[in-house]
Amino acid sequence: MKALVDNQRGTSAVEMAIVSPLLVMFIFGIIEFGLLFYNKAMITNASREAARAGIVYGDPYLNVPQIRDVAIKYLTRDDGKSMLVSFGSGSGPDPQVPSGECADHGQELVVNVIYHYEFLLLPDFLTAFFTEGEPSGLPGSIDISTETKMRCE
Repeated sequence: MKALVDNQRGTSAVEMAIVSPLLVMFIFGIIEFGLLFYNKAMITNASREAARAGIVYGDPYLNVPQIRDVAIKYLTRDDGKSMLVSFGSGSGPDPQVPSGECADHGQELVVNVIYHYEFLLLPDFLTAFFTEGEPSGLPGSIDISTETKMRCE
């Protein structure tokens, strides 16, 4: 009986089997949320660039489609592909200018950019790991949005 108690072979494999799913989930979570925050920063910058282009005095000011084009151009590489990272069939960015174009000095211009972000693996992995086929209520995608307000020059 003493030989069975002193035999420690295989304990490392059992410990690794217990810890590895949590470690993998943690690593994928870091990657997933890193991509999410990258996309949030990109649409925030695009919104800011579009608002700045829309408020700068020109004769005439930029109109709504031109302001939207500035935001889309900011999010597009030279080869025409999106700079946003998404692994699903997510829709592209949707810049909106609810306040319209600048018509007068001091008017406030609002630019919103909305992006439908689809998660890479995390919700599917958590659903499979914790619920054994039952829905967990975790969303497979979210809408990231940002709003920039600037006064017309």
